[in-house]
Amino acid sequence: MSPVDSNQPDSTPTWIDLDVPDLDRAQEFYGALFGWTFDTTAATAAPGGSTTCLLRGLAVAAFRPVSVPDPAPGFWRMYFATRDCDATAQRVVDAGGTLTQGPLDVGDRGRTALASDSVGARFGLWQGGTHPGCRIVNEPGSLVRNDLSTPEPGPARDFYTALFDFTLDGNQDLPGFDFTFLRRPDGHEIGGIFGDPAAAASVWQTTFEVADTDAVAERAVAAGGAAGTPSDSPYGRTAEITDPFGTVFHVIARPPAQRV
Repeated sequence: MSPVDSNQPDSTPTWIDLDVPDLDRAQEFYGALFGWTFDTTAATAAPGGSTTCLLRGLAVAAFRPVSVPDPAPGFWRMYFATRDCDATAQRVVDAGGTLTQGPLDVGDRGRTALASDSVGARFGLWQGGTHPGCRIVNEPGSLVRNDLSTPEPGPARDFYTALFDFTLDGNQDLPGFDFTFLRRPDGHEIGGIFGDPAAAASVWQTTFEVADTDAVAERAVAAGGAAGTPSDSPYGRTAEITDPFGTVFHVIARPPAQRV
């Protein structure tokens, strides 16, 4: 795919960052896993991040150093694109969510806010200026998908349809699972909501595209993380990965026909 050079449509997952207690260790692990390089001099180019993660020299994510690790298992933070951060932040509150930071400017790069939805899942908003968000998506080593896992899917569906005017579609490919596609008003799928009664908390889960799921799982273990057993799904071969800090995410190798 061509690099992303402009802001994504409203409500599209457009950026990700990760709080890390050890920046050097994070660079070592994710560099081995995805082939990322890192630019600490581009700190202000990352919304709230201090180190920009690069794929082929283009920004795909950021690390935010923290002195005290979150006691709960970590997850990548996902940011929704918005043309008006302040107005969308107000809609978060109106829909039953909570603002935890901002809105605030990040130089000329954009305007951002951090929030929690009505079921406690954390996310961000990003109104791009000179920084549109992830410059590469849907390619090996980059963001391909975000899905909300929650024990309260009903209230979550209500929140996101109120916030972004999403429409909801069921999933016939996964019978027996409570999974709902989220679609922008133009019909484009941006992710989904997975109802899991056993989930300990509501979280937006991040999935990265890879060329070979089994090879990435092996690299994760060799680099000091952990990996679940790769398995096949209707959408590709997937595996759950845990980094050295306890951050959980997924990888998928999709069939070529699905890489659009």
